[in-house]
Amino acid sequence: MDPDIAQISDVLIRYATGIDSKDWPLFRTCWADEVEVDYAEVGRFTDPDAFTELMSELHGSMGPTYHRLTNLVVDVDGDRATARSYVHAVLLLTPGDADNWIDVVGHYDDVLVRTDAGWRIWRRSTHMARMLTGGARAGAATAAGADRD
Repeated sequence: MDPDIAQISDVLIRYATGIDSKDWPLFRTCWADEVEVDYAEVGRFTDPDAFTELMSELHGSMGPTYHRLTNLVVDVDGDRATARSYVHAVLLLTPGDADNWIDVVGHYDDVLVRTDAGWRIWRRSTHMARMLTGGARAGAATAAGADRD
């Protein structure tokens, strides 16, 4: 495998691993120091530290989460690359309550840049194709997310 593609794949796996293990320093290593993140209903972000903090707050009270990235297509052009990955995420919203969950399917379109620290995500567009929810908290989370710009 091309070394750049391997490193970019690693960044995307670190993203999923960081969220699921609630390892926010690891999650932050995926992002450039300036970003353009469109995270669908969650919002738009240009500050990677604020984005990391929000993800920590959103996922911190949840039970286990599982983010699976597949069908990765990467195109490297010098110090920039584009990547599309399919995402399937299952989130248990309330620890110990199997009836409160969200199941999301979609894809990420990313632009990554080569930095002194390696490849980092600079721009992300999130595209959700389907979101299923279960339980009262899931319904409230979906309604609250839909109200965000």
